[in-house]
Amino acid sequence: MRMSRFLMFVAVCAAAGGIFYFVQNGKGESAETVSGKKPIDEAYDLILEKAVHRVGGDELVEGAVRGMADVLNDPYSTYMTEEEAAAHEESLSDERVGIGAEITESRGRFIIVAPVRNSPAEKAGILPYDEIVRVDGERVDGKTMKELLSLIKGAEGTDVTLTVFRPDEDRHLEVAMKRSAIPVKTVDSRMIEKDGYQVGVVSISMFGEETAAEWEKHTKQLISQGADGFIIDVRGNPGGYLFSVSKIAGSLLREGTVFAFMQNAEGVKEPVRSEPPEDEEYGKAMRRMNTVLLQDKGSASASEVLSGALQDNGRAFIIGTVSFGKGTVQETWPLSNGGEMKLSTHKWLTPSGQWIHGKGVKPDLESEQQSLYGLPVIPVEGSFQPGDYGEDVGYAQRVLAALGYDVTREDGYYDETTLKAVERFRDNEDLDPGGAMDDSFFRALRAKVVEYKADDKNDDQLQLAVGYMKHVLKSGN
Repeated sequence: MRMSRFLMFVAVCAAAGGIFYFVQNGKGESAETVSGKKPIDEAYDLILEKAVHRVGGDELVEGAVRGMADVLNDPYSTYMTEEEAAAHEESLSDERVGIGAEITESRGRFIIVAPVRNSPAEKAGILPYDEIVRVDGERVDGKTMKELLSLIKGAEGTDVTLTVFRPDEDRHLEVAMKRSAIPVKTVDSRMIEKDGYQVGVVSISMFGEETAAEWEKHTKQLISQGADGFIIDVRGNPGGYLFSVSKIAGSLLREGTVFAFMQNAEGVKEPVRSEPPEDEEYGKAMRRMNTVLLQDKGSASASEVLSGALQDNGRAFIIGTVSFGKGTVQETWPLSNGGEMKLSTHKWLTPSGQWIHGKGVKPDLESEQQSLYGLPVIPVEGSFQPGDYGEDVGYAQRVLAALGYDVTREDGYYDETTLKAVERFRDNEDLDPGGAMDDSFFRALRAKVVEYKADDKNDDQLQLAVGYMKHVLKSGN
């Protein structure tokens, strides 16, 4: 199957990413009637004429199209409006225009998690925990995240002003900046030395437009630095473009190796084969490398294509947990109204013919992560006392328990054991005495999580992978 026929990219789903190939079709011409089905036309006319809740005809058509996709009861088949389709495609672009800041929503407030390095937000002085209050003078309370982002986004080079509340200084600030293109990096790497062996760790956050080029750049650099083997980390990777997976697999597999099958609704299977890198010497060096792949339940779709390809071809040892289990491929068609219809049209199978949908790729060596390492780093604020209840209290309880404090509840109710744990934590971190979960407490708690997750020694799965790699290299396999 020719690779040019496929584009696989991340689905905007709560559960996991998706796989797609995009078909370029011409826009259809409008028909004289709404549809060729009489009941649909009758319902369309009745709603426009009789319904007390007034809507436009275009909205009814979009609702009908969305409803047809919903009837399939497939979370990966859906209708996207023109705006949703554009945002979807942008999610895997190699750059995005904006201010460069990670934002989270907490109890109706929009909090800066962190500015991107060298971004307009960082250069303008935006800091973690800044709360966005206004964008260009427009208040954001009551808005959704989507509405906030639409206010912040704009053309490259245009001005935007944020009004933020900075809790550390207890004041509001107006911060002006120019929107710019923010490069999206999907690959990161580093070298770990283990008893005289050099192990290159390559982390892939998703398979975007430039991921394959980033992969080659990072792996070439690691090879030049004397890497003896590679650990590929796709934990939390929700999916991506098939051509990126193909090129990465092609750098590790022999030319023409089947790394997946595509199976249509009639059950016809077509092999997808690897293509070698243009740089032959690089390809030879890559194929000599021992490889371990790290995955978890957040590794989905195109990540599973890679892990299945390397595992079935005996090219990598898989460590971690069972992956997500996304084994369908979506095909996307543009519609005449500017929207897109996305439908699951194929299954993808591993080289051994396994359909992993709903089951996932099983690791060769199971390894669960420590609870604290798996907790997200979120900017929690507020003030809570014993007897209070809330999600932020529950988050603090889970962190305290993972840090070794004696906490009997993690459901968000601030009980006596939580109080004692908070008092001990505040004492250990040289905070003001007492049992208040206040801003200083949450900042110190977040710093502990950040510090813990930044230390590779606390990453049990990575340490197991490094140990396994050392064993393989030492044995000369």
